[in-house]
Amino acid sequence: MIIVGSGFAGLGMAIQLKQAGIDDFIVLEKAVDLGGTWRDNTYPGCACDVPSLMYSFSFEQNPAWSRMFARHDEISDYLQHCADKYWVRDHIHYGVVFTGAEYDEKASAWRVSTADGTEYVGRALVSGVGVLHIPSYPELPGVERFAGEVFHSAEWNHELDLAGKRVAVIGTGASAIQFVPRIATKVARLHLFQRTPPWIQPKPDLPIPGVFQRWFRRVPLLQRAARAALYWMLEARYFVVFNRRLGGFFEQLSKRYIRKVVKDPGVRAAVTPDYAMGCKRILLSSDYYPALNRSNVDLVTSGVGEVRPRSVVTGDGQEHPVDAIIYATGFHVTDAFAHLSIVGRDGRKLQDAWRNGMEAYLGIAVSGFPNLFFLLGPNTGLGHNSVVFMIESQINYVLGFLRSICRDEVSQIDVRQSVQDSFNAEIQSKLAGAVWSVGGCRSWYLDENGVNRAIWPGFTWKYWLRTRKADMADYETTVGRSR
Repeated sequence: MIIVGSGFAGLGMAIQLKQAGIDDFIVLEKAVDLGGTWRDNTYPGCACDVPSLMYSFSFEQNPAWSRMFARHDEISDYLQHCADKYWVRDHIHYGVVFTGAEYDEKASAWRVSTADGTEYVGRALVSGVGVLHIPSYPELPGVERFAGEVFHSAEWNHELDLAGKRVAVIGTGASAIQFVPRIATKVARLHLFQRTPPWIQPKPDLPIPGVFQRWFRRVPLLQRAARAALYWMLEARYFVVFNRRLGGFFEQLSKRYIRKVVKDPGVRAAVTPDYAMGCKRILLSSDYYPALNRSNVDLVTSGVGEVRPRSVVTGDGQEHPVDAIIYATGFHVTDAFAHLSIVGRDGRKLQDAWRNGMEAYLGIAVSGFPNLFFLLGPNTGLGHNSVVFMIESQINYVLGFLRSICRDEVSQIDVRQSVQDSFNAEIQSKLAGAVWSVGGCRSWYLDENGVNRAIWPGFTWKYWLRTRKADMADYETTVGRSR
């Protein structure tokens, strides 16, 4: 078995294989350490916007979370702890860049190619790479001439001291609202370039009292009860997305928050969204709006016209002298696999299968690609609950297939095209009238054709029910092992 990636998805899959008594697997990791998103993103203020108790494996709950919303270092340490406790480190091959794979039907195996030319062969291939790992860079005219430092928030330049510098931040998404308040107190001038304002709600990020941590450690059932209560609270947020009356109520609360915190009327108007809440990712922050009140912070909404050697010029011709440019422009999501060469049965390429948009049955299996399983594949992202819950549901589903392959009960498992088509027709039917599609915004949830390929359009418990056990009638299988 070959797993690609060692973030929550890949690491969780490895742990569950180990727990099932399956040791014949490897994990390919492009970096020199595990952690995925929480290894790569180290920008100031980096933290999770899902409560700590839910942003962890159900089988390895952490009683020592220090805050309601864990920060980067704690989550990274948690993943390291899981790798050590469940003895999976020896299975990880570091510094191996996955470039593609080709299915050998005669051998019922995947031949995996890597950047250094090494080939790995496995009876099943599990993609745990996720979609938030390839930084998206905007095309800014003249940026190649810029004499200062340029970097993406996901590749933070810690060697650059921003103190006293004039900085341009391009983008106001999830990462920007976390690091802008941190650097605003250091820089001489911060020019914040906003294209579309996000909906932001206050973040109830409080320290978790030591007495709670002690009780969680002594009585694990208490933490499980707290986690269960939190799960259903987060699940209720789904109504904000699908019930416009309720969504409108929370929009008014957010607007009231803006009026209360943002002092300048012009800035206040600029950061007030004109689209439905939930159309784009709802963000949590209690210090972003106050940072905009600082005299050294300039909110720019006229767009970037060009970049000169020592300045950024806006669309209206105004020149802003800067020493550094920081991109906070997110990641490639709906085209995250476009750079890989994955070839299935009869020479069918994944890019061809996804010519009209990426799709998979339950976000896990793609017809024509036997024994290939995606974790956090198409339409399994969330906007209201913990994606770790989705990952665990998928791991449980895939584990059943991997057990059967290891026992030589089956050699090939390939989802039927009709089943995949029916599932995706159902998904897209639900998404067609959802806020992500008709809320009046453009987001990374949508592909180039305006189709939502990222979000699961329902409650997570419904996804859990559908993935508790695979219905083998949905799949074409070859019994026994090919020789």
